[in-house]
Amino acid sequence: MNHPRTLLPSPGAAVRRAWLLSLLLAAGMACAPARAGDDETEREHLARIDAELARVQAMVSAAAQDAPDGQRIRFRYDWLQRDLQMLRDGIAQHADAPRQPRPAPPLRGDYRQ
Repeated sequence: MNHPRTLLPSPGAAVRRAWLLSLLLAAGMACAPARAGDDETEREHLARIDAELARVQAMVSAAAQDAPDGQRIRFRYDWLQRDLQMLRDGIAQHADAPRQPRPAPPLRGDYRQ
């Protein structure tokens, strides 16, 4: 007698799908043509990406708590969290960077001896 099996995604599969979706979203936003000199649009895009990464981090935390113990090969949720945080830190560093040109030393101008 065949019983239909219900295929429920594992927490790890859900996290991988969310991670891939976030990466695709971030890549799509990064590739979207921005108007030259439109810093505000870029900051808005980066803020949205950061918010999505924060949501993924929450999902990863929940999946890590529900992960089964005693597996021979286990998913390293801590590594994924560290990578997500590294992405968020990079976005924050870029968003917080000063938008003024760096001072350049003056050119000498006379190159004859």
